[in-house]
Amino acid sequence: MTTAAHLARPHPARAGRGRPVGVVALHGVALLLVGLSVNPSSAPAAAGRNWDTYLGDPEGTQYSELRQINRRNVHRLQVAWIYRSGDARADDLSQIQCNPLIVDGVLYGTSPRLKLFALDAATGRELWRFDPVAAGLLESGAGINRGVVYWREGSHARVLYVVGPYLVAVDAHTGRLISAFGRNGRVDIREDLGRDVRGMYVVGTSPPAVFEDLLILPMRVGEGPEPAAPGHIRAYDIRTGRLVWRFHTIPHPGEPGYETWPPEARRYAGGANCWAGMAVDRQRGIVYVPTGSATYDFWGGDRLGQNLYANCLLALDARTGRRLWHFQFVHHDLWDRDLPAPPDLVTLTRNGRRVDAVAQVTKSGHVFVFDRQTGEPLFPVEERPVPPSDLPGESAWPTQPVPLRPAPFARQLFTYAEITDRTPAAHRAVLDRFARLRPHTPFQPPSREGTIIFPGFDGGAEWGGAAVDPEGVLYVNANEMPWVLTMVEAPVALPGAELTDGRSLYLQICAACHGLDRQGQTAHGQNVPSLVGVGQKLNRDAILRLLETGRGGMPAFGFLSADQKAALTDYLLDPQGTSPKTEGAGAHRPATVAHALGRVPFVSTGYHRWLDPDGYPAVKPPWGTLNAIDLNTGEYRWRVVLGELPELTARGLPPTGTENYGGPLVTAGDLVFIAATKDECFRAFDRRDGRLLWQFKLPAGGYATPATYEVNGRQFVVIACGGGKMGTRSGDAYVAFALPPSH
Repeated sequence: MTTAAHLARPHPARAGRGRPVGVVALHGVALLLVGLSVNPSSAPAAAGRNWDTYLGDPEGTQYSELRQINRRNVHRLQVAWIYRSGDARADDLSQIQCNPLIVDGVLYGTSPRLKLFALDAATGRELWRFDPVAAGLLESGAGINRGVVYWREGSHARVLYVVGPYLVAVDAHTGRLISAFGRNGRVDIREDLGRDVRGMYVVGTSPPAVFEDLLILPMRVGEGPEPAAPGHIRAYDIRTGRLVWRFHTIPHPGEPGYETWPPEARRYAGGANCWAGMAVDRQRGIVYVPTGSATYDFWGGDRLGQNLYANCLLALDARTGRRLWHFQFVHHDLWDRDLPAPPDLVTLTRNGRRVDAVAQVTKSGHVFVFDRQTGEPLFPVEERPVPPSDLPGESAWPTQPVPLRPAPFARQLFTYAEITDRTPAAHRAVLDRFARLRPHTPFQPPSREGTIIFPGFDGGAEWGGAAVDPEGVLYVNANEMPWVLTMVEAPVALPGAELTDGRSLYLQICAACHGLDRQGQTAHGQNVPSLVGVGQKLNRDAILRLLETGRGGMPAFGFLSADQKAALTDYLLDPQGTSPKTEGAGAHRPATVAHALGRVPFVSTGYHRWLDPDGYPAVKPPWGTLNAIDLNTGEYRWRVVLGELPELTARGLPPTGTENYGGPLVTAGDLVFIAATKDECFRAFDRRDGRLLWQFKLPAGGYATPATYEVNGRQFVVIACGGGKMGTRSGDAYVAFALPPSH
């Protein structure tokens, strides 16, 4: 009863622990609890003086026991120091999404160009810097990193993070690569996936989870109609970089879940990966892994079935990778409803007894709560009928699960009553489009007319996730933005052949971001550049190189054959076809790889926020909220608008909230700290009632989760200010706040 491939003998320190406790059948899910040490009261160990783990602790609580800064004095907060890395780039809208670590007075963070650095956490003075470009790991350094790992054994300490396709180990004292780890300090995460993924997009954005001497790795893979790597979960020895176990999220023959895919799907299907990060119950030895959708995101005719273990919360034995239980949130996902954030481990009171639970927030704006050990839902979950698909070859799953409590923290229906009334002109424009789209209902399948996605592709909840306090209250920020998904027919390849027409290739792999007309999405804060006239900015060689390597948010398309790259480049430089075409520059790739690109007959026209003509959301406010939900009862304690657009406030509108990215920090000082908003402000709310107590305008948007720590008896709160989202400026700063020294 396992889909874990055991690749090495257990380390002596991990062998022989625990005792068998039996097998339980639960809602059709095989639950195998073998070799687990069970502690019936494993309350999370919250962060204190240090913030030495991503999101504060292995349980993902984003909670700190520090209380020097509290609701009575937070109004006195002031800037303690600002560190600028000096490598923000406006031309590619660089960002910082890092939740930094602070250990014994040293802060470890990453820059917009993925440089790793150490700072004196009391002053912001730089101690050392590691540059992955200078180390030969990356060409440009553009990309996203959300955090790092700190690990210490005796006097030795190391910092590990994923930069591009490499898991890297750096000496925490010097900033130099640790040559004994992997191959000269690095592990190539494109290896050990069970099939050839050369040229495919495989990177890491969230840091690995740590259990004992294991690093358990999340990763991001391609999600489009192009060939994509499988999202198998892997654990590495933290000392050596040696692979220890692997769990197949796309099961192999003989493994449970294999029957939920077509027989050969494991050879070509991708995704079902964990990109958001994980949580660890150290007492039980369980790692909780949220997974994303299978590829292709929006058409699944070549992966008909339920598609386990995509869109699941997986409970795995952290020592072996053995599956203990799972819950699937979306069956046969057609909406890119990845689980967007790590789960939260929390202890609740139910019917007079304490229950160790795991809570998972979703893009759809729901909170699912489970018994941490058995996977049993702690609130009822209902399988509801949903509409069928009318795209040829597709078969949407007939039902989807919805929790009956807590109530959703984002609206679920975009109806006529929700259309913006900000101005009569905005209302008319949105109403005109509304009449031409498919009527909205949850899980309405993708369509050629246009399907409303609400909450949108970025939630509901997004990668900033949720925080929980020791009372069992969960704090989560939400987006309330409608998006529109439209499908068009795409050319398909003949069996054993490859697409070599430039326009067909563009439609398959470029149009979803850059649009059918190559205009990009640059209006109203969108960040995808136009490709019209791209030859005036990039020559032929530069385009070919970008297709091979990718840059920033653009994935690599190294799987394309030389002929395909030449044809696509010809189309980009001369879409009207007036210039002579380049002859093929090399041999084709094997047909099994090339065929994968042309197997999807319908593709999306892009990720489109639905905005009115003035660039504001098509729905009535609020557009962003912060919510406090009591997980003991499923009731809301409070809900407030998050963010403000000053130009609308000046016209007499109440605060609308804004789209937001990055999560909350909760403290024993009865505070909820969060940045995240488009207005570039950092705020503190009273965790008892949601009252706004303090705010500060940052040098750039704080699209990250803050951290708090103590040095020499003084509490600090720090936020990365990288900007670069929603049309805001890019930044390169970390800003730390503290009470005045005389306090």
